[in-house]
Amino acid sequence: QVQLVESGGGLVQPGGSLRLSCAASGRDFDTDVMGWYRQAPGKERELVALVTSAGLTNYADSVKGRFAISRDNAKNTVYLQMNSVKPEDTAVYYCYAHRFRAYWGKGTLVTVSS
Repeated sequence: QVQLVESGGGLVQPGGSLRLSCAASGRDFDTDVMGWYRQAPGKERELVALVTSAGLTNYADSVKGRFAISRDNAKNTVYLQMNSVKPEDTAVYYCYAHRFRAYWGKGTLVTVSS
């Protein structure tokens, strides 16, 4: 059974940093596209960042230059380093994996507030 489990969310001040992790289990994920989406209160879920099996990345314009996605295939883990966070980054962040179909984690809440 495939499972994606996020960790690392919490409260962070504007301008601060946070690192999210997503541990995948149930099979190997080295050929999957993996990434992060987020959903703010009252808004639709949106793409944050994706990374392919070859290491190619794609970012939402709103996070380019501030967030960095990476993966460790040996650990079946994908990371999101969040720097220079803003209040508008407040959202539930969901881990995502795709091979033949999409898989989702349950989400981790990130709150950016002073």
